[in-house]
Amino acid sequence: MTHKVPASELHSRMQALRQRMNQDHPEWELLAIFSKVNQFYFTGTMQDAVLLIPRERDASYWVRRNIQRAQDESEFPDIRPMGSFRDAAATFETLPQVIHVEGERLPLSAFQRFNKHFQCTTPAPADLSISAVRAVKSAYELQRTREAGIIHQRILEQRIPELLHAGISEAQFASELYPVMVAEGHHGIARFGMYDTEMLIGHLCFGESSIYPTYFDGPGGNYGMSPAVPLLGSRERLLRKGDLVFVDVCCGVDGYNTDKTMTYVFDGELPQEAVDIHKRCVEIQNETAAMLKPGAIPAEIYATIIEKIEPEFMQNFMGFGERQASFLGHGIGLHVDEWPVIAKGFDEPLQENMLIAIEPKKGLAGIGMVGTENTFLVTPAGGESLTGNPPGLLPVKG
Repeated sequence: MTHKVPASELHSRMQALRQRMNQDHPEWELLAIFSKVNQFYFTGTMQDAVLLIPRERDASYWVRRNIQRAQDESEFPDIRPMGSFRDAAATFETLPQVIHVEGERLPLSAFQRFNKHFQCTTPAPADLSISAVRAVKSAYELQRTREAGIIHQRILEQRIPELLHAGISEAQFASELYPVMVAEGHHGIARFGMYDTEMLIGHLCFGESSIYPTYFDGPGGNYGMSPAVPLLGSRERLLRKGDLVFVDVCCGVDGYNTDKTMTYVFDGELPQEAVDIHKRCVEIQNETAAMLKPGAIPAEIYATIIEKIEPEFMQNFMGFGERQASFLGHGIGLHVDEWPVIAKGFDEPLQENMLIAIEPKKGLAGIGMVGTENTFLVTPAGGESLTGNPPGLLPVKG
């Protein structure tokens, strides 16, 4: 039987969104939500549909395909079939000139098909308002995230060492890890908010592969399968004695993700310098996590931590060469990359029950990416790790 998001949960989310829209856009009249993940957040299902939220009346969910599945899965109170957007537009006595939409998620052609019938003169973005509401997790959401964190920790600390053996390729390792993750309870997909960003499992790399350049906005790299599919892992890069193994993957339950990175040393030892740098990254993670308290400003956390880091350590910190990420952590939930970000420019205070993945890492020539990542809950006492906090560089015998 399909597990449904409770009606009370959906009601609370809708109320929070209306309050945030009133704060951010005092003159708003209508919000239209098209993206699948935001549909799921506010209705409990994701269809070929549009969620219409008028300021002065209750929201309605208009479904082209599939109305039966939407009704089976969702506790949303007003689900209606739609042949075309004309059906939805006809329910409005007057249509607003300004309609708020998801500026980061809605293609122009899709908006034009919608606007053929809604005839707004000005689309306006509501992304920040939606992101801010989603950033604070409810007890319902945290229950699933905590479960994901437990599964995540078990997979990376106990199951992955069983899969590593000399001569296995990155691609084979990833292919063997996926069914293990699903069997352990992972929901099987990694979703990103960043436009046109793809991911299969995550970055699973041997040695120098983890610092190879990639378009992905993060510190780690990956050879990938080919230029057409720069994901998963290389068929040619085989695991060798003494390799650093870098595993950066998400794990999720009922749509809710945690993010975690673990490093392993296969059948050998790393140079002491690499070990020391890794330990410093773990210290930076813990220092950052301790500051994750309600009222703290993400940009100020970032500035405080960066100022403490030794100048020579900053070379290849959060990346390698010219490819360095300009953040220390990111929000996480239904998307792996959510709001807020521990970086410059994020000046809205943290709130209790936000989730942030902290990931200080540093690339080392000829060795790979050392460092760590865990998912933390913002609490009055500082960040609480939901994915454990092992030291990393776990030794694995050949």
